Amino acid sequence: MPASSVRIALAAAALAAAGAAHAGLFDDDEARKRIDEMRLSQEKSAKETAERIGRLEESVRNIGVVDLLRQIETLNAEIARLRGSLEVLANQNEQIQKRQRDFYLDLDSRLKRLEGGGSAQAPSAAPPAVAAAAEAAPPAKPPSKEEQAREVKAYDAASALFRRNDFASAAEAFRAFLKDYPQSALAPNATYWIGICQANLKDYKAALATQEGLLSRFPASPKAPDALLAIAAVQSEQGDHGSARNTLEDIIARYPGSEAAGKARTRLAAGKR
Repeated sequence: MPASSVRIALAAAALAAAGAAHAGLFDDDEARKRIDEMRLSQEKSAKETAERIGRLEESVRNIGVVDLLRQIETLNAEIARLRGSLEVLANQNEQIQKRQRDFYLDLDSRLKRLEGGGSAQAPSAAPPAVAAAAEAAPPAKPPSKEEQAREVKAYDAASALFRRNDFASAAEAFRAFLKDYPQSALAPNATYWIGICQANLKDYKAALATQEGLLSRFPASPKAPDALLAIAAVQSEQGDHGSARNTLEDIIARYPGSEAAGKARTRLAAGKR
């Protein structure tokens, strides 16, 4: 081979080697650039993920606090409801105990009347002319044992209706009792229970009139302070708290040693809280 051909071949090989080396360098730079881009992308993704996790954790914490507050409010409302229910039950229990005491007193009174064979006449607010006529008239004949038994049976029947909370029927039965036995020693009691029936039926105007009638006709009756207490309850139910307070104070002034006066003091103290 001529010397010139050899030189040309060597030069071509050198150029080829140089080109390959340059290509290798170019490939390394491109790879590093891609690696850097991937690293930056991963760092950015990691930062965004961390921020997203932080926001989620904050949301979870906030949701937990809100739920806790809601639960506390729910518990407070439930406690308030239970307290109200307890107050209602306590009041109902008080009313039941009072009814039982009244019925026992009524029963004792009826037994004494049956044993004694007489019927005490309650004071009445009769006009002077009627009173004079009554004084001129001969004394009434004491009722027989059969009449007393019918009287007790009629009162018991009305009381049984009241105990069953059949207030409308009980009121009618007590009215019938008063019509049939107007001079009965139990007339004040029957009048009182008519007023209580009317109050339970939400006929507050009639309830007030009935209890005021009891006070007018039977001012010395043991039921008089109870009638005033019932009037105060109706006044309070109607929102007339000033009149109710005055009535409670009147009970304490007029009947200081009565059970009704003790209840009046309790209600006045509760109203001042």
